[in-house]
Amino acid sequence: MKILLVEDDKTIATGLNYSLTQDGYETFICHNADDAKRVINEKINEIDLCLFDLSLPDGSGYELCELVKKQMDKPVIFLTALDDEVNVVMGLDMGADDYITKPFRIRELLSRIKSVLRRYNKQTIAQPKTIIDIENIRVNTLEGKVYKNGEEILLTALEYRLFLIFANHIGQVLTRTQLLDRIWDVAGDFVNDNTLTVYIKRLREKLEDEPQSPKIIKTVRGMGYKVGD
Repeated sequence: MKILLVEDDKTIATGLNYSLTQDGYETFICHNADDAKRVINEKINEIDLCLFDLSLPDGSGYELCELVKKQMDKPVIFLTALDDEVNVVMGLDMGADDYITKPFRIRELLSRIKSVLRRYNKQTIAQPKTIIDIENIRVNTLEGKVYKNGEEILLTALEYRLFLIFANHIGQVLTRTQLLDRIWDVAGDFVNDNTLTVYIKRLREKLEDEPQSPKIIKTVRGMGYKVGD
């Protein structure tokens, strides 16, 4: 689990980082809004939960929460020294999932984190993902469409089904046999090994910035293919 921690007080950030890593979390640490925005824009797919201090030297946790929620529905917990109801309600209205008032006990924060993550995991199990982001590619499974940099990419039915297999197994190496089996199960059409090679090539030509040096559908030598890290 990876947590984005944004806290301008470096002493507090160091202490939180130590406690989070001791509890098994990986962290991205930022001390201002600008750095946090860069991490959100570049690594939103890797982040499992966000901890935002409300008051930052160049912005606020509110705007960071808004940026996160616009991109993906990731859980957000506010760290705040402001204990009045107006600020708390404002944060929750913007989509924050919880808040904790400074000073707080680290065990309480860890308990809140686990509680929010459990809630999100239940939602994920109950509701299949309808939006899948991979690099600059977005798959909208409700529409059955694929977008690159916001522009729709026209895929054939079999190209779409093949890419959806990759999108549903991000970070997993899929062998050619596994891909052929899954396409057969879904499509009911005969696809042989040579045809699979052709479809992989076509997908790369449509989705990759440089098809000869693919960064989305990567070849894992001697094993198969992988999308995502």
